[in-house]
Amino acid sequence: MPSRRPIVNFLLFALVICPCAGKSQDLPGWTLIWSDEFNYQGLPDPQKWSYDTGGQGWGNNELEYYTANRLQNARVEQGCLIIEARKEHWKNREYSSARLQTKGKGDWTYGRIEVRAKLSKGLGTWPAIWTLGSTTPMRWPDDGEVDIMEEVGFDPGVIHGSVHCKKYNHVIHTQKTAVTNVPDCSEAFHRYAMEWSPDSITVFVDQNPYFRFANEHSGHDAWPFDQPMHLLLNIAVGGNWGGQKGVDDAIFPARMSIDYVRVYRRGS
Repeated sequence: MPSRRPIVNFLLFALVICPCAGKSQDLPGWTLIWSDEFNYQGLPDPQKWSYDTGGQGWGNNELEYYTANRLQNARVEQGCLIIEARKEHWKNREYSSARLQTKGKGDWTYGRIEVRAKLSKGLGTWPAIWTLGSTTPMRWPDDGEVDIMEEVGFDPGVIHGSVHCKKYNHVIHTQKTAVTNVPDCSEAFHRYAMEWSPDSITVFVDQNPYFRFANEHSGHDAWPFDQPMHLLLNIAVGGNWGGQKGVDDAIFPARMSIDYVRVYRRGS
């Protein structure tokens, strides 16, 4: 019988060198249609990811400049995508970060989007896993936003799930949202997911649903979610929400690690 030692050594390599490896879990009733397992090195796969770039505050008075094709802010290493916010002068800002998105490379209508991640930590950080309508140009909030995960550093361990549309959004104080507690979200990986059907959007952490937004069938203003959406991953610095209690420069660099991104459709 051939020796099994090479297999054992490979498994040890995966566990020691690639700490994010081997985390897949089956989802009965769902079929995988798009994914990035981050089993490569270097810049994020350009066939799957693009960058939003700039330092104009992004409508929230954010402090970072989002860069593109820069390993210091977005890279794949040891089986994970690393998004890193840094304290450094970049262009017109004193912080740099990355905001990755899949528009034109991954756009979906209905299904399940799941991201297994370990979040950044520290006062002034604002990591997010979210979707936007894939219209061009995108009209916010009319074309829809779903926040699968938001967390702000001044309130660690509190995970927010929300939707925004013309009828329901935070600007007019009608936002639909809920929270759940994940005390070790910056020390351990957790599964952040949304399930989206013609009738509702449900947000989960580790398969535990904690937020549901139902289609009230009153038209586009309340339900723009019958059109394709794309995924975004980013760490903001400061801003109207993330910076409410200031920014602690001692915490940088701040990293969000993503083990995988998987998109499923219902059925076989």
